[in-house]
Amino acid sequence: MSFIEVVRKVVENHFKEISVVALSTAVVLVVKRFRQKLRQPYPRDVVIHHQVGRGPFAPSIMPFAVKLETYLRMVKVPYMNIHDSYQQRSSKGKLTWIEYNGVKVADSEFSIEFINKTFNVDPDQNLSEEQKAMAYAMQIMIEEHTYWAVTLFRWVYERAEKINQYLGIPSILRYFLVEGLRKKCKAQGLGLHSPQEVRRIMIADLRTLDTFLGNKDFILGDNPCKADCAIFGLLSQMYYQSFGGENETAIKEFPKLCSYCERMRARFWPDWDDCITHGGTTIATV
Repeated sequence: MSFIEVVRKVVENHFKEISVVALSTAVVLVVKRFRQKLRQPYPRDVVIHHQVGRGPFAPSIMPFAVKLETYLRMVKVPYMNIHDSYQQRSSKGKLTWIEYNGVKVADSEFSIEFINKTFNVDPDQNLSEEQKAMAYAMQIMIEEHTYWAVTLFRWVYERAEKINQYLGIPSILRYFLVEGLRKKCKAQGLGLHSPQEVRRIMIADLRTLDTFLGNKDFILGDNPCKADCAIFGLLSQMYYQSFGGENETAIKEFPKLCSYCERMRARFWPDWDDCITHGGTTIATV
């Protein structure tokens, strides 16, 4: 079947939904422009953390939002969450970004660098160069490798069916979302493998992290560092918010990583239950 025939079939089967989506998109664009004109200025000297809305069982469905907010809590700088990223992405198209006194920073890692410089904070300042290198290596493995395996299982192989029980994305939108992520995963490389191969890769990453963590409380010892925020950001999706899917099955093969998630949650998220929607049954109050 040719591409044109596939498109025609999709349109025929989902004409009503496509019409609704088109109208909804137009409305969103109009509302977005209207809000931008009327938007009240944010308070000064407060980090404005733009992200999507709260998640069903973790504070966000986006690992990088959990990473960044955990870091903001770690360094104890004043911040405010604005849940508007679906309507107002960063200049780089990111869903997690910050602004501070009018300065916009469009990436979670660059946001952390900006926060460190602006507020003169650095939780890693007492680490040796060797420790920083090891933490960086673990963070890059998780964010630039394991992340894609998690994405493949959540959004592509499971076609977002498990998470969509709580998000309610229209089927036509979900179709394009899944196919878009499939293309990104193939471009990255991991998406070229079979699900069985991707699972082996993901397990190898988790085993590496589990071995490095050992019996330590946090990735480098008794005290958490910046990399812990990034690692927790992704593991929180697997442990708390995989809805019985393959990501949850994988992380539960490593009890030490599960305990690590509980320690990070206890350390930085004492209000966790107020920051989630409990499966969409309540409205998060924080």
